[in-house]
Amino acid sequence: MNLPNLLTISRIPLMFIVVALMYAQFQWAATAAFWLFIAAALTDWLDGKIARERGLVSAFGRFMDSVIDKVLVIGVMIALVNGDYFGGYNIVAMMLLLCILCREFAISGLRMAAATKGQIVEADAGGKVKTFVQLNAIGWLIGARMFSHDFPELFTGAGGTWVVGVRVIGMALFALSAVLTITSGWSYFRRHGHVLMS
Repeated sequence: MNLPNLLTISRIPLMFIVVALMYAQFQWAATAAFWLFIAAALTDWLDGKIARERGLVSAFGRFMDSVIDKVLVIGVMIALVNGDYFGGYNIVAMMLLLCILCREFAISGLRMAAATKGQIVEADAGGKVKTFVQLNAIGWLIGARMFSHDFPELFTGAGGTWVVGVRVIGMALFALSAVLTITSGWSYFRRHGHVLMS
């Protein structure tokens, strides 16, 4: 349990706290959810940086980093859809989320099959870009709720238009993340699908 692995695991309790705050109704709950999510997302970058610089890269860290990223992203995305963060486009958001879920379960199954043969399927460039876009989409959507709940004065006049734009950007990134999720999943199966054939 070195520092990088502790940072990786910390995203699990942070995910529960963020989701609870997303549903909470008290003042500044949305702001707290936003900044705690940013902190959780930053640990995804920080744990890898520390592990590489200090020579603490481990099989556990490589495997759990990708798994816990999925738990964080999917947990918060479910809360986003259920919490009406998509401005009336909840059905479309749910369909996109189901596509993301199907891909993530398929890749997790591929990783488990590879693990039984002593192989580790690490995140490639496409998977990392996908995760980056997913985290950004979530951040923009939670940020829009933060502005509307905790800074309502921004919804008056021209400021209101600007904040609605924040939500639109988040929704566009969410759709893009679904596309990248599917295309990167296809890439994984092209390169590692052989582990399912023997």
